[in-house]
Amino acid sequence: MSSIPRGERLIIALIGKRNAGKSSLINALTGQEIAIVSEVPGTTTDPVDKHYELLPLGPVTFYDTAGVDDSGELGQKRVASTRKILYRADIVIFVNDGTVFNASELEMLSRIQEMEIPTVVVFNKSDMGEADTNNIQYCTQRNIPYVRVSTLSKEGVLACKEQLIKLAPKYLTENRILAGDLIKPFDHVILVAPIDSAAPKSRLILPQVQVLRDLMDNDAIVTVVKETELLAALAMTKTKAKLVITDSQAIEQVNREVPQDILLTTFSVLFARYKGELDVLLTGTDKLKTLQNGDKILIAEACSHHVQKDDIGRVKLPKWLREYSGKDLGFDTYAGHDFPDNLEEYAVCVHCGACMINPMEMNRRIVECHRRGVPITNYGMTISLVQGVLDRVIKPLQMAKAGQI
Repeated sequence: MSSIPRGERLIIALIGKRNAGKSSLINALTGQEIAIVSEVPGTTTDPVDKHYELLPLGPVTFYDTAGVDDSGELGQKRVASTRKILYRADIVIFVNDGTVFNASELEMLSRIQEMEIPTVVVFNKSDMGEADTNNIQYCTQRNIPYVRVSTLSKEGVLACKEQLIKLAPKYLTENRILAGDLIKPFDHVILVAPIDSAAPKSRLILPQVQVLRDLMDNDAIVTVVKETELLAALAMTKTKAKLVITDSQAIEQVNREVPQDILLTTFSVLFARYKGELDVLLTGTDKLKTLQNGDKILIAEACSHHVQKDDIGRVKLPKWLREYSGKDLGFDTYAGHDFPDNLEEYAVCVHCGACMINPMEMNRRIVECHRRGVPITNYGMTISLVQGVLDRVIKPLQMAKAGQI
């Protein structure tokens, strides 16, 4: 399970009031004592992630969260942390102890429905009595599936798992393609993977590895080089390369050196399509063409990392965008799972490739930007735009869609 990319895991958040039995339910679902259980309300404070193999879905991460009815200044901060988890969740298990929903539960349920997160309500502690009829009516009227569970007797645990399988997003079962439709068996593909100060020691970054595996699965002959060896790789093979895929940061050089009759694209563009975001992120680049003096740009990163002197989000992108637009622009950077509440202040959001978050979390960020009227695009498309090669890197995907490859 540990080898599964974090961005490919199903995220299941357990939400509910204190002492509803969220931790007990995790233990019952996994058959392991992986969450601390106590009769004392509020045992779980900050969200805690637990990994598990939930067949037939595969690897999942359960998030055990603080009670939505937590009180006091610290309690409200815990509830705020729980709300942040919703942006990551593919599925919510809303746990209730059978008593009538209180105000904090109803508020959270309303938020979950507003975000359109697939949800199953678990009426826990069924061994102690039936769930309140008002709760049943609430779920029925809103078409929210529910199950009765006893974590003591394990009654209803299997039914809960079956509901999770039914609610799983389509992207987990779809046969998504990264680059396989851009080539035919035995085509030669060159991957350009720059090794700079931010590159992890002794390994390639995740998108490069995933694309490499996808090409191998589709019987391509793959050469992996740094940008400094690209010309040599192009010249040394008897069979001309069919396709070159590069890290966006090297696109200017790669575009210059790769002949126009060889297809060229970027890892970033491939992953935007893979996660179903290509069209909306491509539309977001239009805003970059009309930036004005004083516009603020949100730079959003899905993971936290040590900031380098040539950091892409904090140094290179601001420099390139100022040069491209000729305008006096402001930039704010948010990293990890933080996403600003003041989105309306930004002219556009430029997001990283999102390889470390699941499609559901990225989609919620896209939806939230659109809800606030903020165009969104990503690093790779932005770099390709400012370097004048966006049309070229999109062309292979357009050709594949039209059946021209």
